[in-house]
Amino acid sequence: MGQSCSQKCCSERDAALEASVKPPPEGGQAQNDAANLEGRFNGGGHDLVTMSYFDKEVLELRELPEINISAIERRPPFKFKSGAVYTGEWKGNRRHGFGIQYWADGACFKGQWYENRAQGTGRFCHSDGDVYVGEWKNNVANGLGIYYHKDDTTYAGKWANDLQEGLGVETWAEGTRYEGCFQNGQKEGYGIYYWADQSHYEGHWEGNTINGLGAYIGSDGRWFKGSWQDSVINGAGKYMWPNGREYFGQYAFDRKEGFGVFSWPDGSKYEGYWQQGRQHGLGMVTDRDTTCRLQRWANGRREKADPNDNLEDPADE
Repeated sequence: MGQSCSQKCCSERDAALEASVKPPPEGGQAQNDAANLEGRFNGGGHDLVTMSYFDKEVLELRELPEINISAIERRPPFKFKSGAVYTGEWKGNRRHGFGIQYWADGACFKGQWYENRAQGTGRFCHSDGDVYVGEWKNNVANGLGIYYHKDDTTYAGKWANDLQEGLGVETWAEGTRYEGCFQNGQKEGYGIYYWADQSHYEGHWEGNTINGLGAYIGSDGRWFKGSWQDSVINGAGKYMWPNGREYFGQYAFDRKEGFGVFSWPDGSKYEGYWQQGRQHGLGMVTDRDTTCRLQRWANGRREKADPNDNLEDPADE
């Protein structure tokens, strides 16, 4: 669009979120999946266009004689040397009022012009089939507008200087959707991301990735509430499974790490230290009959196992 024709709202760097990558069920391949999510957020984009479509014929227009400079009038179609054709209203030698311009590559703008600039409301069809409909200022998207990608990805919301800015909604053909805040074209601040199966994340974003406090609620009933970094669980938080098991404690890049408490529905629990997702170090084991024993663990195994202790190992939950 306009001055930054490459800034095609939800560009390829965001469109990759359409896959069913989601904050994973904690442990195992979790870190790889989350890294995939972050990479799909931050993929590449188009090369910048050095000159706006709307500027290409300005020099030729300046060479035209000034006619009725104080009146807005409609004239026959005007063909530029570049092959572009403008049909609409004029003020002197400037496109001014409502007009339609077709460029030689198939791009087209239909809307309001002010002193040779796209300004007001208008529809711009890119040569590749993408379409923006909304408000313009000085040849760029500015205000409220909707961007339609040819692959059915859309962004509807606020724009500033051709970039997503403020509140908006991105949707993908598979049914995934982001609703929230944008800054300089990226997800920034509070937002909610819905996957096609209706699992969702709600919380803070920074630099187009999940960062800060937030909650993941899975369609299968599991959920996590706590701290995130680069789209993976990192810091303190609570993870709950549908069968009643839960963990409350510290994480490091999607693995239990540090101090945490894992409990079972029958009342038994482990309170102690973890490393890379497994019990490691000192920990207090409480059986379902409330018997407590302090034990030392190494990589998820009790160093002095009690044969009467049937406490389950939660490392791979």
